[in-house]
Amino acid sequence: MTVTASVAPRAPTLAHSDSVMAIVRLALAEDVGRGDITTEATVAADATATAEILQKASGVLCGLPVIRAIFAELDRRVEVTPLVEEGSFGDRRAVARLSGPARSILSGERTALNFVQRLSGVASASRQAAALVDGSRCEVIDTRKTTPGARVLEKYAVRVGGCRNHRAGLDDGFLIKENHIRAAGGITIAVQAALQRAAPGQLVEVEVTNLTELDEALAAGAPLVLLDNFDLPGLRAAVERTAGRARLEASGGITLANLAEVAQTGVDYVSLGALTHSAGALDFSLEVLS
Repeated sequence: MTVTASVAPRAPTLAHSDSVMAIVRLALAEDVGRGDITTEATVAADATATAEILQKASGVLCGLPVIRAIFAELDRRVEVTPLVEEGSFGDRRAVARLSGPARSILSGERTALNFVQRLSGVASASRQAAALVDGSRCEVIDTRKTTPGARVLEKYAVRVGGCRNHRAGLDDGFLIKENHIRAAGGITIAVQAALQRAAPGQLVEVEVTNLTELDEALAAGAPLVLLDNFDLPGLRAAVERTAGRARLEASGGITLANLAEVAQTGVDYVSLGALTHSAGALDFSLEVLS
């Protein structure tokens, strides 16, 4: 994965909410199960250890709050000391030190590494995307194409990387897509129904596939329009035709290779499912020092 370090926003916070802790507990239950039999057999119950989590590839670190949550749940006697800042870019470095009961450190190792490598991969992909639109008016946003059960963490990683979140779930905002339009009986009917139900300030967006549909969406009062699989000339035409009457989001067929060109068309947002569904894992390991 190629990542640039030119965009380095301050990392957002991740509160230890009920949803985050539920993910952590599920992951620990999956890995530890009825007990870490190898560690219990080979490591004395009163043994202590110091270990470091090592970043072994170039990228953006993301996941320190999750590591803290893992060991707080597993054994509060394990002390987690960050050695670098969340959201910082680096290569081949120690990012956190763990000290405390050796059994607990070893039992939490894989769960901690699984989270930090996955979230750092998402943050690194997001940092690269944010750098590609730097200097334009366009912002890169994510989608709901996330790992089932891990959305809150992956969307946090997107923010750490410098991109923005789209809606968190189906209850968070209105996104009227092709199948909604067909079932509702048309763009105008669907948009007006959503606008009537929406709370003040709540997202209402409709997907269109051509300029004729864009005209109908604008006439219906859609404040945000998703331009689905428009080519570059089509995006420029849509921006010109809209003339500021709505915000525009480009989606479909967009990759890191053409992202900068899409951003220069004048759209407000580009959505990239690849930030989460195709982000690679950054390589990390845990090494016991003593």
